[in-house]
Amino acid sequence: MVILFRLLLLISVIIIAYSALKYLFHPRRKLEAAHEKRQFFFLDEEKNVRKNFHVTYKGVMFEGEKYLGTTDKSFEIVAIYLWAKQTDRLHGLSYNDFIFIEEDIKLRYPNAKLNWKSPIKEFLQQAKKQHEAEMKEE
Repeated sequence: MVILFRLLLLISVIIIAYSALKYLFHPRRKLEAAHEKRQFFFLDEEKNVRKNFHVTYKGVMFEGEKYLGTTDKSFEIVAIYLWAKQTDRLHGLSYNDFIFIEEDIKLRYPNAKLNWKSPIKEFLQQAKKQHEAEMKEE
């Protein structure tokens, strides 16, 4: 009976240790930690086209939806729709911040066309016009 109890105790310790390690190294936890620290982090399962990716940048969480299509050579991600999960946290982000996010996504998905949802879409259109006007003045 004592041996059985010790065996069950050992098995329970192993299960708890395994669960703790699995939790510590889970990518979702890394995303949440970067979000709290207002750092950049990109979480994606590139091989799973149906699963959305998440990006956190300066305390704002973005979600991106991938769409598979054809290119000249193969099937690839051809369109991505992005939105902020909490639009009230967008305060303080600039045009350059969104360009940084777009460039990082373009590195991962070079054939994809990026589409932002409202209100970011309208902001980027207006900021792009202002940016182009400033470039013409110089």
